[in-house]
Amino acid sequence: MGRFRRKKPEEPRSGNWLTTYGDMVTLILTFFVLLYSFSTIDIMKFEKLLLSFRGAVGLIDGGKSYQQEKRTFSGSKLQDAGDSKRSTKDLLKVAQSLQALIREKGLENEVQVFVEQRGIVVSISESILFGSGQYELSAKAKPFLLALSEVLKTFPDGLSAEGHTDDQPLNREGFVRDNWALSALRASRLIFFLETSGGISPRRLQAVGFGSTRPLMPNDTPEHRQMNRRVDLVILSGEP
Repeated sequence: MGRFRRKKPEEPRSGNWLTTYGDMVTLILTFFVLLYSFSTIDIMKFEKLLLSFRGAVGLIDGGKSYQQEKRTFSGSKLQDAGDSKRSTKDLLKVAQSLQALIREKGLENEVQVFVEQRGIVVSISESILFGSGQYELSAKAKPFLLALSEVLKTFPDGLSAEGHTDDQPLNREGFVRDNWALSALRASRLIFFLETSGGISPRRLQAVGFGSTRPLMPNDTPEHRQMNRRVDLVILSGEP
């Protein structure tokens, strides 16, 4: 009978644990990269947040609107303050200059300044621009618009005049029969004055009529309807 030879036990493979260890390290690395991406601050978004916050707390008149989220459309394209070369500090400086002019003219109740993501909005009430249902500029509006033009000429940003009305139908015959036409004509007349009398380049200008589709307040009282009849002159923060 042959001699029985005892079989040596197999030694454990020393490299097996490295596979599990490598997987664990990879998962931990991925986890911390994910955490880092959450903690990285987008500077542009932070500046937009700061701009909106300053307006809300009163450094720049924030205004009130129950449809404020809809007031981000300008003409045929959207404008984004984050795409502008003008800094937050510059925008605030311009807005403060406009407020100083409004106080000088004693028009705090008729003209409001808003700072929004797309730029600066100078909201001008119908009461100082036009007669009721009219689209030709009144005589008392022109001195203020001339002074406003002097401020607007000091920087190159694009300007958009946006006409707004209340929801009351015009119910009349003639060239202007509805609020769409009235709002568009009012915006265009303001733009025409800024070009011809204010000396602002027409390449910077555009006019838009919104009718009654973007009210500041519900059209439920005469006071609210009066607030909705306005022209917003938007100083766009992007390139002209």
